[in-house]
Amino acid sequence: MVPTDHSALVVQAREWLADDPDAQTRAELENLLTSSDPAAAADLADRFSGTLQFGTAGLRGALGAGPNRMNRVVVIKAAAGLARYLLATGAQGPVVIGYDARHNSDVFAHDTARVMTGAGLRALVMPRSLPTPVLAYAVKALGASAGVMVTASHNPPQDNGYKVYLGDGSQIVPPADIEIAKRIAAIDKVSSVPQGPAGHTISEDLVDSYLDTVVGLLAEGGPRDLRTVYTPLHGVGGDLVQLAMKFAGFPEPLVVKEQERPDPDFPTVAFPNPEEPGAMDRAMALAGKKGADLVIANDPDADRCAAAVPAGRKWRMLTGDEVGALLATHLIRKGVTGTYAASIVSSSLLGKIAAAAGQAYAETLTGFKWISRAPGLAFGYEEALGYCVDPEHVRDKDGISALLLLCELAASLKAEGRDLADLLDELAVEHGLHATSQLSIRLEDPAQIAAAMQRLRDRPVTALAGATVQQLDDLTTGIGGLPPTDGIRYQLAGGSRVIVRPSGTEPKIKCYLEVVQPVADASALAEARADAEIAVGALKVDIRAALGL
Repeated sequence: MVPTDHSALVVQAREWLADDPDAQTRAELENLLTSSDPAAAADLADRFSGTLQFGTAGLRGALGAGPNRMNRVVVIKAAAGLARYLLATGAQGPVVIGYDARHNSDVFAHDTARVMTGAGLRALVMPRSLPTPVLAYAVKALGASAGVMVTASHNPPQDNGYKVYLGDGSQIVPPADIEIAKRIAAIDKVSSVPQGPAGHTISEDLVDSYLDTVVGLLAEGGPRDLRTVYTPLHGVGGDLVQLAMKFAGFPEPLVVKEQERPDPDFPTVAFPNPEEPGAMDRAMALAGKKGADLVIANDPDADRCAAAVPAGRKWRMLTGDEVGALLATHLIRKGVTGTYAASIVSSSLLGKIAAAAGQAYAETLTGFKWISRAPGLAFGYEEALGYCVDPEHVRDKDGISALLLLCELAASLKAEGRDLADLLDELAVEHGLHATSQLSIRLEDPAQIAAAMQRLRDRPVTALAGATVQQLDDLTTGIGGLPPTDGIRYQLAGGSRVIVRPSGTEPKIKCYLEVVQPVADASALAEARADAEIAVGALKVDIRAALGL
């Protein structure tokens, strides 16, 4: 219930205090209640303005006291709701629980384990803070009924989150999320939730098994001469990546020392996401000094992989779409057959690569909860640096296995006197140059986001960047057999396209742009790239105008 006045707010906060098992958040809330600062009153009101909602991304939000924050009360209720759902659906097998190195991740993980055992379920807890893909691997490897990963991935340091997998190893999708949310909402007090022992700690043997599995994806005896610079961006991927590269036979990577160890405050980056400007600067500077062949990075929970390549005397970040095309090409050449899948906002290049190789292609909604469910999946990716290269074992994005395969490809190309940029040029000549970009518009008022989306529906656009809109798809109607989602897709003459949708995790409208330019031969690439850059810029101007922003 949202309080309607200050006295009601104080009553609700006092009730929360009485039920909160955590001394730190109790003290935090007590300070807000006794403060005379108007800012404290506003902060208090925000914390009780609603409840952090459980959905297909689980939970994610800022740490702190109150129902609209991530804390032990919210987590214990979420765990209890999940336990009730598992019992109601007759799920078999243990619940596997993992956590990263963020603030309170270990606390939330062990709270979850005690709730599971209190409900009569077996709880298996990871031996230490580990990457998200290790948890996803464990769900399948241990025959679990569900998995919980405590992480906020690449969110700011003040955030944490709670990601849920079911027994198939994939993240939850409707209606499971709705059913779990109903059971969470039915829990009134933490004090009413039975809690048992803290579960069983999983052996390090599971981590060894995961490493054996990812290293086993590479061909034995292939080229391994590759000089790399690596950064885990203060996350939990560092140790496993270095071990995996050693076991695979690669030279030891040069690691960015200031970012090598897990640190929940992420002190050297403004935002711990390798996509963000500046996040990879230290790695690229080190690569320039050491004459590296490739820069590789993970985000803090190591489910994403980023890469940069030499570009003359500078370094160039590869886009998620470029890495996706490279990995798909590599897997196809390795003989991996099945469905090659991408999210609807990713480049259309993957479909052309798959078709040329005689492989099936599937397009899904955004997010690996959808990509992982593509029938016959062999490889899946999304433009936000997420890649699933081994769905048999990890049915989610995995930044470690993707990194290893990218190194294998780069080393093979180096042995031929080529590099990743050369292979991208080859793909552009064969399939056309596919230039992708994003326009993100932050709007703090949710009403502005809804109004901008409605404007697109009320005032259909007939041309963008001088190209005719050949087809306009309102994704709320479930286009092409996809589940309905809030978004609009413009398909333009010449193969270019624009997709506009509200972000699912931030107060933003996101516009995904793709320009396709035909390329006659390698000599025409420079001109095609220049033309594409102009067209992408024009698309950004026109779509912003269409949104009225």
